[in-house]
Amino acid sequence: MSRQISINFSTIRLAVIGLFIIVGVFTSFYTVSADSQAVVLRFGKPIKIEQPGLRFKIPYGIDQAMIVEVTRQLQQEFGFGTPGATNEWQFTSPGEQDLEKSMVTGDLNAALVEWVIQYRIDDPEQYLFAVRKPDATLRSLTESVMREIVGDRTVDEVITVGRQEIENIASEKLQAATADYAMGLRIIQVQLKDVNPPRRVQASFNEVNQAQQERESAINRANGEYNKEVPRARGEADRMISAAQGYAKKRVNEAEGDVASFEALLVEYTAAPEITRRRLYLETMSEILPRLGKTIIIDEETKGILPLLNLNEK
Repeated sequence: MSRQISINFSTIRLAVIGLFIIVGVFTSFYTVSADSQAVVLRFGKPIKIEQPGLRFKIPYGIDQAMIVEVTRQLQQEFGFGTPGATNEWQFTSPGEQDLEKSMVTGDLNAALVEWVIQYRIDDPEQYLFAVRKPDATLRSLTESVMREIVGDRTVDEVITVGRQEIENIASEKLQAATADYAMGLRIIQVQLKDVNPPRRVQASFNEVNQAQQERESAINRANGEYNKEVPRARGEADRMISAAQGYAKKRVNEAEGDVASFEALLVEYTAAPEITRRRLYLETMSEILPRLGKTIIIDEETKGILPLLNLNEK
C-alpha cells in the first residue's frame, strides 16, 4: 500500500514538473506582428519596447508583453457615425452625436458641425500608461478644441470660406494638447464634413447663399464685360489719337511747304514782278481751262462771239 502511494506521488511530481516546463516554454516567447510594437512589463513595470518579430521573455508571468498596433490609422467621428466600425471609440450614440455637432459661432449663430479626426499611436508606452483611457480623453479634447475654434468665427466663415483654416488650426491645437498630456498619439488630419445651419433656418440660409452666389456671378460677368470693353475702348482711343496726331503733322508739313513756296515766289516777284505776274496768270489758266466744258471767247473789238476750237473733241 505504501509502495503504491509512493508511485502515485512520484507520478504526480513528474506531471507537475512536466506541466511547469511546458508552461515555461509556452510563456517564454511571443510574436509581434508587422504593424505592431510590444511593451514588455516586468512585475508590472515597463522595461522596453520590442519591434515586430519573434521575441523571448521571462516566463511564468514575470514578463508580460502588451501588443499595440502602431501603424493602424484610427478614426473618431463627431456628430455622426459610420456603421461597422472596429474602434469602439470611433463614434458615440445618436443622442450624443446631436449634442456634439450643435455649436454656437462667434456671432451668436447656431451651426451643425460634423467632423472627423484621424490619428495613430506614436508612443505605445505613453498610450498604455500615461493617461487613463487615452481614446476617450482624445474625444473630449477634440470636442473642446473644435468648440473653441468655431466660437471664435462667424457662421459664414464656419460654413463657407473658413473651413480649411479651421481644419489646420484644430489639427495644430489638438497635436499640442496630446503632447502636453503625453498621450502617445499623433494627429494625422482633422477634416470638417457637413457644416450646416440648424434645420429650421436651413431653407432661409440656402436662399441667402443662392443670392450671394448670384451676386458673385453678376459681379464676375460685369468684370468680364469691363475687361472686354475697356481695352477695346482704349485701343480705339489710341487709334483716334494716333490718326489725329498724323493728320496734325501732315497739315503742319503742308503749311510749312506752302510757306516755303510763297516765300520763294515772293523773292521772284520782288525781282521781276511783271514776269512773275504773267507766269502766275498762265499757270492758273492752264489749270482752269482743261476743266471747262465748251469755251466761248468774247472779242471786244469785233463785237462778236468767237468759238474756241476744241482740237481734242472728236
